Amino acid sequence: SFGTEEQKQKFLVPLAKGEQLGAFCLSEPQAGSDATNQKTRAVEDGDSFILNGTKSWVTNGGEADVYLTMAVTGEKDGRKEITAFLVEGGTEGLTVSSVEHKMGQRASQTCEMSLTDIKVPKANVLGERGGGMKVAFSSLDNGRIGIAALSVGIAQAALDEAKNYAKDRTAFGQPIAEFQAIQHKLADMATEVEAARLLTLRAASMKDAGNKQTGTYASMAKLFASETANRVCAEAVQIHGGNGFSRHYNVEKYYRDARITTIYEGTSEIQRIVISRGILKL
Repeated sequence: SFGTEEQKQKFLVPLAKGEQLGAFCLSEPQAGSDATNQKTRAVEDGDSFILNGTKSWVTNGGEADVYLTMAVTGEKDGRKEITAFLVEGGTEGLTVSSVEHKMGQRASQTCEMSLTDIKVPKANVLGERGGGMKVAFSSLDNGRIGIAALSVGIAQAALDEAKNYAKDRTAFGQPIAEFQAIQHKLADMATEVEAARLLTLRAASMKDAGNKQTGTYASMAKLFASETANRVCAEAVQIHGGNGFSRHYNVEKYYRDARITTIYEGTSEIQRIVISRGILKL
């Protein structure tokens, strides 16, 4: 909804086909939940902009073909004017300054990216000048539904592992699945996973329909599904007992992978702010 037809053909089509990888560059060392506190600058230079700054927690950093990057292009009414840029991978001056050694979700590379005198043509401005946060927040709505779906997947995997383990593991002469304490854990886990799945599907259907309340429901889905993933994975480890603390069992990995879901794409605390504003119409 923001790109020109030329931008869509050049960037969106290969991304949609899976031929290229994209990256989202919003966070900075001092700008996490306070996303507008940007220090990366873009200075006009003829038919281009020159970008300088640092971006943190960039998924696919160093691997992406295009980086959706937010930078300050000036001030308007006492506020920073933030603009979105499509920075092509391999652009001179775009480098990986450090690779994060993460607790979980280690299959994707997460980096800090340095932007040093990067030249970006004006044709690669996404949306209008000063409309960067509108682009960013629109992306976050989509991303939050995606993280909700990811969280449901992790939680379902942990539930399946816990259920199977409870049937196989014996204690006091019977499978631990025969004990009511374990049964109640599994019942609560299954109920929460199903509720998270349905809320995620509701948010996704609202997005498809162009519903104006999508942002609120995307935050609801992201909040509930991510918190559910953390609770379910913790219970899955508990059901495994000491074995759950061992890397020989998958629940240990799911527990680590789930932890970030309440943090990225907006923390649980931020989601509650978005939801409350949405229902109170603030």
